Order: sequence, then C-alpha cells, then structure tokens
Amino acid sequence: MARPTIADIADRAGVSKGAVSFALNGRPGVSEATRARILAIAEQMAWRPHSAARALGASRVDSVGLVIARPARTLGVEPFFAHLVSGLQSGLSAHSISLQLLIVEDTEAEIEVYRRWNSEHRVDGVILVDLTVRDPRIDELKALELPAVVIGGRGGKGALPSVWASDRDAMLAVVEYLAALGHRRIAHVAGTPNFQHTQRRMRALRDAAPRLGLVEAPSLATDFSDAEGAATTRKLLSQAVRPTAIVYDSDVMAVAGLGVAMEMGVSVPGELSIVAFDDSILTQLMHPALTALSRDTFEFGRQAAEVLLEVIADPTATINRRTADPVLTVRESTAPPA
Repeated sequence: MARPTIADIADRAGVSKGAVSFALNGRPGVSEATRARILAIAEQMAWRPHSAARALGASRVDSVGLVIARPARTLGVEPFFAHLVSGLQSGLSAHSISLQLLIVEDTEAEIEVYRRWNSEHRVDGVILVDLTVRDPRIDELKALELPAVVIGGRGGKGALPSVWASDRDAMLAVVEYLAALGHRRIAHVAGTPNFQHTQRRMRALRDAAPRLGLVEAPSLATDFSDAEGAATTRKLLSQAVRPTAIVYDSDVMAVAGLGVAMEMGVSVPGELSIVAFDDSILTQLMHPALTALSRDTFEFGRQAAEVLLEVIADPTATINRRTADPVLTVRESTAPPA
C-alpha cells in the first residue's frame, strides 16, 4: 500500500493541501474544528511525515520530549528523576530549547504520545527511559524517524543512540563489598522485572554468587514503590533464616526497608546491612545513614541532552556514550554480619 500523502488527507477531508499542512504543523490558518478533523483523518490513515520533506520544509520547534510510563505517585517521591530532569533541562536551556514532560500509565500510551507528537511536529526529538526487554518503542521510534536517545542502556544493541553506565559493574561492586565484609546471605529487592537495568542487576548477583561463596542470593521484583519495598523487606525478615544484607534498587525502597527493620527490632547494621542502588539526601539523612551507590544524576541528564542535540543535528549519528559508573559510598548501614 502506498504511503498516504498530504494530498490524500486533503481529498478525504475536503480541504486544500495548504490547510492540511497548517493543521499538521500546528500553524495558524485553520479553525480548531478543522484542525481536529484533519488530525483525526491523518491518524486514521496512519500518515507520517516524510523525513526528506520534513528536513527541507519543516523548521525546528526547539523542544524535546520525555515521557515516563510509571505511576505518578511513585515518581513524586523519586529523587532520581528530579535530578535527571534538572540535568536535562540544564543541558537544553543552554541552547534555548524546552523540555516537554508527560507521565503516562503504560508503554502503549507512551507510544501513542510519540505518534501524536511526531505527526503534529511538537518535538524535535525524545529521551527514552526504562528500556524493557524486547522494547516495542525502539522499532516505533525508528519507523517514525524521530530522533531519540536512550538513557540507562544501549538502545536495542545500538539501534538508537544512548547514554549509559554499567548496572552490572555497579551491582558487582556492591556484592563484592558485602562478601568481603563476610556476608553470605544477600537479598536483592529489585525493581520492575521487565526493565533491562533490573535484569542486568539480577544477573550480576546471580552470576557472582558461586564465585563469592554466597549461600543465598535471591532477587525479589517490585514496582519501585516504597510500599512494595517495605512489604518485600518484611517478607525477607520474617523468614526463619534471614538475609544478613539487603541491596535495594532505589533509595526510596531502601529507606522503606530501614523503617521495616526498625519496626521489627532488627538492628542495622548489627543484624542487617542495607545498601541503596541510588544515593540522595534521603539516604544521607537516615539514622543510620545508608551506604549507597553515588553518581551525579544531574550530569547524567545534562550529557543525555547534549547527545540528543547532536542526534537532532545529524540523525545519522550513532552515539553510545558510556558515563562514569556509580561509586560505592560507605556509610553507617553496613558492617560485618554478627
């Protein structure tokens, strides 16, 4: 089937090609009712702008997008994303470019946002977070020919440019430190199981267990919320034989886990060592202060913005920038097992 054109949309809508162009590019010249009708027809016909035509005829809108498919309530207490967005905006503001942020419930809704933004030419490119196993967003963004940069992992084996740090090496650093202290029962309160970074952390612990002589090394998946972090910790500490150390995939879950340990009368670090995969003011203000993997998330976001601008300027560019791995910051929540 031939690719639908602006002329095809104009014929079906009963308007001129100029009116269709105005509507699709968000320009004045048509009524809002006509614009809505044209956009609906374009969506029905699965119309997408031709990359060459867009390069020749469409000016940049000086805006990039970030869509996050996580519960808004969870994000509201997640320091990582606050620092990431600040870094992104800092990198973009230096070039007078704005950031459009949208929170949706699932990946399907996220893809629909990309289609709408692209057809309406609302953004020049997008930042992709939380890469999943067999992520459908990769092929969709390639088909849309919308410049994109993946944060946190390689974009489908190099299919999209990326900015990343090694989750595997970071997890190995944590587990090797705990094993050196003498821990042999180490549990992992993991994040969403279909996220690639969660899978890399789980595999790193599983692979390291025989080499480090670990007796137990389970990974228990959650949704990254404080509620599930607390519930999973309670389950672990209610076992007849408890872990002597727990690694949490976020600072929020680690803080929740510390609260459960205190509630159950399990001393930290006397009976239980706790490590957070993200560092923040939360981990530093706890008593005891939490050992955590520290990195400059603001700078991580700024570099992602820099790479996206390079890709927008040259869509053929293939950039996979590895940033510095997180560094383990030892505080009061870790000690040799009793």
